[in-house]
This record gives sequence, structure tokens and C-alpha cells, in this order.
Amino acid sequence: MADDKIRIPSGMGGLVRYFDDYKSKIMIKPEHVLFFIILVIIVEFFLHRMG
Repeated sequence: MADDKIRIPSGMGGLVRYFDDYKSKIMIKPEHVLFFIILVIIVEFFLHRMG
């Protein structure tokens, strides 16, 4: 009965490796994101006040 067990390889244990050396082609600085968020808030404020 013990011979009917399913055996799986114990190499990585189901873990996924992500490589840190991956570089994105689009690089956005945090300052640009902050500026864009503030700009959207200001535009929404003016649109709300106008109509």
C-alpha cells in the first residue's frame, strides 16, 4: 500500500525565483508620479468648481 504514493521532485519546493537584474525600459522617477497626482487633483478641483 505504501508503494502507491505519488512522489514529486523536491528541487525548488514550489518556490518561484524572480531575478533582480531585470530592468524596465520605462523608468519613472517618484517626483514625476507625485507631480502628476498633484496635477490631476488640481484639474479635478477646477472642474468641480466650474461645473
